[in-house]
Amino acid sequence: MKDACKVFDDMGERNLVCWNSLLAGYVRRGDMGGAWKLFDEMREMNVVSWTIMVAGYALNGMCRQALSVFDEMRRLRVELDQVALVAALSACSELGNLKLGRWIHSYAVEKICARNQQLSVTLNNAIIHMYASCGSIDEAYEVFRKMPWRSTASWTTVIIGFAKQGLADEALGIFHMMLSIGEPEAQPDELTYVGVLSACSHARYVDEGRLVFKSMSTSQGIEPRIEHYGCMVDVLSRAGYFEEACRLIETMPMKPNEARLAVELDPDRAAGYYLLLLETYRTAERWIDVNDTRQKMIDIGAKKPAPGRSWVEVNGVIHDFVAGDRSHKHTLSIHEMLRKVIVQAESGGDRPDASDEALCAAA
Repeated sequence: MKDACKVFDDMGERNLVCWNSLLAGYVRRGDMGGAWKLFDEMREMNVVSWTIMVAGYALNGMCRQALSVFDEMRRLRVELDQVALVAALSACSELGNLKLGRWIHSYAVEKICARNQQLSVTLNNAIIHMYASCGSIDEAYEVFRKMPWRSTASWTTVIIGFAKQGLADEALGIFHMMLSIGEPEAQPDELTYVGVLSACSHARYVDEGRLVFKSMSTSQGIEPRIEHYGCMVDVLSRAGYFEEACRLIETMPMKPNEARLAVELDPDRAAGYYLLLLETYRTAERWIDVNDTRQKMIDIGAKKPAPGRSWVEVNGVIHDFVAGDRSHKHTLSIHEMLRKVIVQAESGGDRPDASDEALCAAA
C-alpha cells in the first residue's frame, strides 16, 4: 500500500479512476480509517466512489457506517446502480433493517425495471437474503419464485431462510426441487447442505438427515466439513441418539492431532470441533470425556468463538444485542418480559430448555 500511495502522490494529474483505485486499495486492506480520510479529500466522486465506501464498511462489519454513507448518497441524489444496492442490502441484512431493505427493493423495481433492465441475479439474491435475515421469509420466497434465472446462492439462501424459521418441510421441498431441476449453474454446494441439515435438525428428521449427510459425498462429491458434522450431531442429539452422535464425532476425519495444526491455521474450526465434542459428551453424561476434552482445549489453546450477536428494529431504531451483555438500557425490562413469556409458554404445556433457564438465571 505504501508503494501505491507513493505512486499516487507522485502523479502530476489524478483522474477519478486513480482516486477510486487507491480508495479500493484501502478497503481491501481493511483500513476504513484511511479509506474515509481519502474519500473526504476527494473533490469529485461518482457512484463507484460511494459504493466502494458502502461495501467496504459492510464487509468490515461496520454496517451502521455503511448505511450512513448510503443515506448520504440518497440525500445527495447520487444515482444508485445495482452494485450500490447490493452493498447496502448486505448491511441491512446484518442489522435487520427491514424498512430500508424494502425501500431498496421498491427502488430497484421502480427505477431499474422501469428502464427495461433486468435485476441481476446478484441483486435478487441480496434482496432474498435481506428478507430472510429480517424474518420475512414469505417475501424472500416471492422474490425467489419470480426470478427468471437462479444461481446456487439463490436456492441456498431460501433453504437457509426456511430452516432458520423452523420451516423444515419447506426447506427440504426447495432442496429436492433444486436437485430435480438439475441446472448446471445451480448445483448444491457446502453451504446448501448446511442449510438442509439444519432444517432436518429443527424438525428432528433423523432418517432424512442421515440420507442427506451421506449423499453429500456419494452424489455430489462434497466431503463433509466441521459445519456439516456439527449439524448432523445436532440432528442425532435432538432426537436422543447420543451414542451415535458421539461415534460420529469420534470418527470425524479431523483427529485431535490435526486440530492442533488447525489452531494455527483456523482457530475457530478447531474450537468448533472441540465444542461439538464437549456438548455431545455432556448431553450423554460422559463426564470423564467432558473433562478430557476441556483439558485438550486448554492444552492446544482452542478458545470459544465470539459470542452470538443479534439486532432488532423497533420503531425505526435498531437495537444491538450480544450474548451475555447487560449494557442495554432496558435490560431489566427485557428479562422481565422473557420471564413472562416463559411462564405463559409453560401454562400452555411447553417447557423451557436449558438455554432459556440459563438466560433467566442471568437476569
